[in-house]
Amino acid sequence: MNILVNLPDAFFRSPGVASAFDRLARLGTVRTASHYTPDELLPDLPWAEAILMWAWPVWTDALLDAAPALKYSGHLDITQSGARVVLARGLPVSVSRGGWSPAVAEMALALILGLLRKTSDYHAQMRAGTERWSRDQPGDVDPLERELTGRPVGLVGFGQVGRRLAELLAPFRCPLWVVDPFVPEEVIQAHHARRVGLDEMLQESDVVVLCAASNAGTRLLLGERELSRLRPDAVLVNVARAALVDTDALAARLRQGGLSAALDVFDREPLERDSALRALPNVHLTPHRAGGTLASFLRNLHWLADDLEAVWSGRERHYALTEQMLPSLDA
Repeated sequence: MNILVNLPDAFFRSPGVASAFDRLARLGTVRTASHYTPDELLPDLPWAEAILMWAWPVWTDALLDAAPALKYSGHLDITQSGARVVLARGLPVSVSRGGWSPAVAEMALALILGLLRKTSDYHAQMRAGTERWSRDQPGDVDPLERELTGRPVGLVGFGQVGRRLAELLAPFRCPLWVVDPFVPEEVIQAHHARRVGLDEMLQESDVVVLCAASNAGTRLLLGERELSRLRPDAVLVNVARAALVDTDALAARLRQGGLSAALDVFDREPLERDSALRALPNVHLTPHRAGGTLASFLRNLHWLADDLEAVWSGRERHYALTEQMLPSLDA
């Protein structure tokens, strides 16, 4: 079988994911490429019987017409438009995007705890030698340093990230409010959570975590009005997509004080050096690292290889893309 692997060049240089490519080489003849545009991809398509790639170039009818031998398309992620095109052709398509979920959920939990317990603040103070040691407990204890246990947590999006985070939160006995119109009720109930509307979740949650896709239904979901409904000392964590939040409105809300936020995603990446977010003391910034562990990349690649083997042997795939999954994909 001819397997075209179209991924950023760093994939082919990283020892941490080499085992996945060794496995693919045992399955067939592998051709590697790092094409970002349709014109770059076109010359390799007539040769390919299977392709593994990220979400780009986005599938179009013209690209699929150029791949008459293609029998399998495996993606680390895929857009709604690309998914619709390839599904319409009846081509077996797999998406391993759930492979990022364990790492993203762990990062979300780390950020929640970091904001509530102010660990990054204390670390920065200790580094700078400006820390204040407690001399008059409990009188000098910061009331904004809080435990997570028992605090209500709102989750916007209850896909694989949200569900894994719910599992991680279970020992903390947090009431869980879920905003997600697409997830079946039995799934929410199985995680001891309750589906609510956005306004109710914002008003009732001490912690709000964004873990939904960016599409027409979620773009700028949190604007000035929604941010004003957050509890005065709420914690907001975004490990999803920057487009879910009006960044200017968030910066303005953060300047008012009380609210604290942890952001792993931004409208423009890398984040501008002069971004107002960098100067705000109540925001914790990480450079889009939530899913970026070697284990995540390796898991994604092996899952796609699993489904490739399944297609060639006539077995059921575990990571098949379906029409029902479209709302959970980024636009």
